[in-house]
Amino acid sequence: MVPKIVSVAAIDSLLPQTQCQRCGYADCHAYAEAMHVGDAEINRCPPGGDATRMALAALLSHEPIGLSDDVDAYAPEHVALIDEAACIGCAACLPVCPTDTIVGASKRMHTVIASDCTGCELCIIACPVDCISLEPIATPANRVYATLVEREPQANGLRQQYQAHKARFAERAEAKAEAHAPKVLPDKKTLLADILARAKART
Repeated sequence: MVPKIVSVAAIDSLLPQTQCQRCGYADCHAYAEAMHVGDAEINRCPPGGDATRMALAALLSHEPIGLSDDVDAYAPEHVALIDEAACIGCAACLPVCPTDTIVGASKRMHTVIASDCTGCELCIIACPVDCISLEPIATPANRVYATLVEREPQANGLRQQYQAHKARFAERAEAKAEAHAPKVLPDKKTLLADILARAKART
């Protein structure tokens, strides 16, 4: 467990906010929480690179270590590209994209806003027809920076986009649950009392 004076937010602030899940956690904040309680090492973030591992080591009073062998490689400065002719419009890629970079509707062609794509590859994993690939293109969202200070505006922007993404899909889930929830009808006694009360009010 890390020193109590180090907060989850402080750990999270050193992560790149790509939300790529390569660390084995749901997102960067979940990984920060795991490090905070001592359940995860500091070397599980491929897109963070050496700069992130060194910063985490300094913050958490940990010896610097190399990238863990059991995390997948990360292709920096790449974006997702959808083969529009092969896209079936299943929309499986929409909820997994942490920055809402993919636009399209169900049963309609989808496309990627390249400038917002981090190249996290989550859409590639979700696509059932393998119509998404990675292309080497540097964008404001995936550009690699040598220091965390240079990367900070990018990470903050990605964090805000991810939070907006989560809020939007949470609202959709709530609305869907409400729409499918069984309607509770008043019992006969309550209904009769209400009818009598309204009739009395009219007289």
